[in-house]
Amino acid sequence: MSHLTHLRTFLEVYRVRSISQAAVNLGITQPTASLHIQAIEMFVGKPLFIRQPRGVASTVAADELARSVAPHLDSLEMKLAAYRLGQTEGGTVHIVGPSDFIHNRLASSLAALIPDGFNFRLHTGNKQLIYSLLDSGAIDLAVTASMPDEHQYAFAHLLTERMMLVFAPALARAVGKPTKESLSQTPLIAYDEDLPLIRSIWLSFFQVSPDIKAAFTIPDLRIIKNMVIEGHGWSVLPDYHCQDALSDGRLLAANAVTDAPTNNLYLVWNKRGLKSQAIGYIRDYILTLFR
Repeated sequence: MSHLTHLRTFLEVYRVRSISQAAVNLGITQPTASLHIQAIEMFVGKPLFIRQPRGVASTVAADELARSVAPHLDSLEMKLAAYRLGQTEGGTVHIVGPSDFIHNRLASSLAALIPDGFNFRLHTGNKQLIYSLLDSGAIDLAVTASMPDEHQYAFAHLLTERMMLVFAPALARAVGKPTKESLSQTPLIAYDEDLPLIRSIWLSFFQVSPDIKAAFTIPDLRIIKNMVIEGHGWSVLPDYHCQDALSDGRLLAANAVTDAPTNNLYLVWNKRGLKSQAIGYIRDYILTLFR
């Protein structure tokens, strides 16, 4: 008996950490999803998930199984998505998300589909604007860093960002091994006054909320990255925003990727359904890019 369907359900539960949400994402019922998980647990002979008040936690066995099967299942899905996309006449799809993420991880991949007859209308904005456009029906798909309401939206986990505290080599002596004092005395370049990215690192390092003010704020991680490289101050960036600069030595990191605080991004769509097949194709295509 083939366990491919069961493995697909397992992988979705593993990624979204919820059996009910995985069922929604896959278009099956929650009891069916639970039966799929039970079938895989019987097959491997070990429990895969531990139920929690909200969602489930993976076991070591689940971690090992996910590492083993994810690349193969994702590769198959990518090939199927490409085949399906080749059978459609395309269409226009409206997508909204953070401008930095669209620039770094999405725009070029979507542009590759233009020859297939797809047109894209990309919108950028903050959390409030993203959900406003989603609720109004003005857009088809949304990327957000906030956990969507599972009762109101359908969504899938897109990727996990890892937050890196970064600074230029010229500031290595001033920052040293980061302390509250050394960071407070070195200019902070931040996304906004609320310090959303800084907060996770500060809590990780010092177990308290930050009580500092930014020297410079700009809601564009590309500009922040360039300013930090130029030595104007320190900041916190998602790993994929700064990996190139860390690799070539233009930036230094005060924390390791393996120990970095994390933040999840989600692909969201209206729970009432998608307006066209083209939107479904693009949704699946985007999801396969990050799996």
